[in-house]
Amino acid sequence: MSCMYFDCFAGAAGDMIVGALLDLGVDFDAFCAEIKKLSLPGVSLRLETVQRRGLAGKKFHVDVSADEQPNRHLSDILELIDAADLAPRAKQRARDIFNRLGQAEAQVHNIALEKVHFHEVGAADSIVDIVGAAVAMDMLGVEEVYCSAIPLGSGTVECEHGVMPVPAPATARLLAGATTTPGTDDGELTTPTAAAILTTLSESFGPPPAMEISAVGYGAGSREFGRVPNLLRVFLGRAGENGAMDSVVELSANLDDCTGELLGAAVEKLLAAGCLDAWATPAITKKSRPAWVLSALCRPGDVRGVEKIFFDETTTFGVRRRACGRTKLLRETVSVETPFGPIRVKVGKRDGRVVTAKPEFADCLSAAESHGTSVRNVQAAAEKAYGETHGA
Repeated sequence: MSCMYFDCFAGAAGDMIVGALLDLGVDFDAFCAEIKKLSLPGVSLRLETVQRRGLAGKKFHVDVSADEQPNRHLSDILELIDAADLAPRAKQRARDIFNRLGQAEAQVHNIALEKVHFHEVGAADSIVDIVGAAVAMDMLGVEEVYCSAIPLGSGTVECEHGVMPVPAPATARLLAGATTTPGTDDGELTTPTAAAILTTLSESFGPPPAMEISAVGYGAGSREFGRVPNLLRVFLGRAGENGAMDSVVELSANLDDCTGELLGAAVEKLLAAGCLDAWATPAITKKSRPAWVLSALCRPGDVRGVEKIFFDETTTFGVRRRACGRTKLLRETVSVETPFGPIRVKVGKRDGRVVTAKPEFADCLSAAESHGTSVRNVQAAAEKAYGETHGA
């Protein structure tokens, strides 16, 4: 499985992320052709090699010739992305990043999500940085993203609303649930754009996963710091053959006064919000009351949003959380031909050996309905086809 690790030893910004990804070997002309699909007026892209404290890196520039940029709300930016003919995975990642950024801004200003007005991150250069990161990752074939602890910095930063403490309010919201560090230099070390990208896409924060490194890229920031080179380092490779490891958070709440209808709706909302899983377990709680334990598994950066769903959609007065380490089989999806049409098969490997191979249920259900047969017949045909073509 292709994976990527962001080493934020000096912090991160949107242009640093894109520069590092381009330094990994993304064809710049092909990248520019993808960004052009956004139809942003007066925008041109440049890439140059620079040095920071003697180390070389790529500096990504977005030049905007238009004198004024239009005011953009979240819906405006999502429409811009939807209208662009981008790869589906790149488009979805870009949408997820902006949605997360919008939720953070809405919480900071205590307004409805649809009323959020993006200032700095709504400008053309920030849109290009976010969409560009999603596009470059897709061009590199990245399936999973990991990140180091994220440096915060100190002092103040000047933004649209005036002078703000570091990290800026939206950045602080975005970093809730992530692992952070003060950093080695003063000033804003991680921008809201970078925080949105890294917390949306990263599986976990901390040391790098076991991986076979194939390339290392460096993205340069705009200014020099006093002690460390202002660079973002990114490792590209494949997860170790013994499986992938990450960190997740399990949230749960005991519910003894919640109807089955509300409980079912809460599970659906948790899954729709991006939880890795959500479930309800029967239990006997205090005063010998029959109850349910509602649980959800999510990435560390999504904890605040998932907690909000618990409180908004159920009757609970409190939500428990615990950090979990997780070992996963290396996963890939292959397609096999059956008498009922092509069926995708999810394959899990460990130590280079296939541990499990399971036909995708949605494919089997659709094929069964269109051919007037049972799902079990389609599953059996897919398993047989996989065994014949892959020697299992």
